[in-house]
Amino acid sequence: MGGDKGEGVKRLQFGIKTTLILISPFLVGWIALFIGAYNINPLMVLKIIISEIWPYSGNPAIEEKAIIFDIRLPRVILAGLVGVALSGSGVTLQGIFRNPLVDPFILGISAGAALGCALSVGFFPSLPIQLMAFLFGLFAVILAYTIARTQGEISRLPLVLSGVIISAFFAAMVSIVKFLVDPHKLQSIVFWLMGSFSLADWHFVRIAGIGIIIGILPIFFMRWRLNVISMGEDEAKSLGVNVKRERIIFIGASSLAVSIAVSVSGIIGWVGLMVPHLIRMMTGPDHKSLVPLSMAGGAAFMIFADTIARNLTNFDIPVGIITAITGAPFFVYIMKKGGRESWGR
Repeated sequence: MGGDKGEGVKRLQFGIKTTLILISPFLVGWIALFIGAYNINPLMVLKIIISEIWPYSGNPAIEEKAIIFDIRLPRVILAGLVGVALSGSGVTLQGIFRNPLVDPFILGISAGAALGCALSVGFFPSLPIQLMAFLFGLFAVILAYTIARTQGEISRLPLVLSGVIISAFFAAMVSIVKFLVDPHKLQSIVFWLMGSFSLADWHFVRIAGIGIIIGILPIFFMRWRLNVISMGEDEAKSLGVNVKRERIIFIGASSLAVSIAVSVSGIIGWVGLMVPHLIRMMTGPDHKSLVPLSMAGGAAFMIFADTIARNLTNFDIPVGIITAITGAPFFVYIMKKGGRESWGR
């Protein structure tokens, strides 16, 4: 009886945690809509949204409606989509590489995508930014994976170091691009590289929504396979899993999602490292729940960070600065602990 009661309490606690995490993007997004340089009453925000769906005689002021639907709402949705992409890719890469210290930023995907975007803006405007970002982001993670792979397995330290090397190389290439491009294009590249949602609009939301959903859906539907792959290649093969094929699918999907995110927001680091690790500490290592919860947590964290970035001062701080300030100390904490508390090993 005591054991059954204890299991019931654990399930209840898990249900509460998962529910709060899943609804957190909507709660944080709701708060972000009425906080800003021009504060809007929360009830007025609700009226504005209702009036758009169901027009009625008491329509709100045109100015407030424009602020919500033309400025804040697309920015909130775009931030949430980027958070889903970065965090979902982070938890995926951590699972397939069996390493809690990796994420799209550390493995070089973000730097590779940034180089692709910079080349598109600076020299090849006829080529779509999203295509260039995806190709170079995928190339970066393949390079990091190839360098780190020794004797059939990938150990933790070589993978992190190879990611640092690849990131540094692509960052240097981006610097060369900045040196060679036209000064007018240089300004936009430099600001974009810091990571920001200040230029968010519905066009960016459509681009990000289509690309990120295409990249994230395979990860979501195949998430249970991450449990098998994270046990190791030998164990996964013994259970009939084609590890090589599954890794290609997961890496390709993650690279697509992250590259699209980088193309619309610039480089925003550490989200894919912090959020999955925190969610894993709260709910455990089962990827069937860890993947969707990490996506929801990433969306909420990104919206929260962007809300701070645009309200902390009188001008818009790049959100990449906010995530770096929080992410760097967290990375040190994980390194000190070795990831043992949350990795379930």
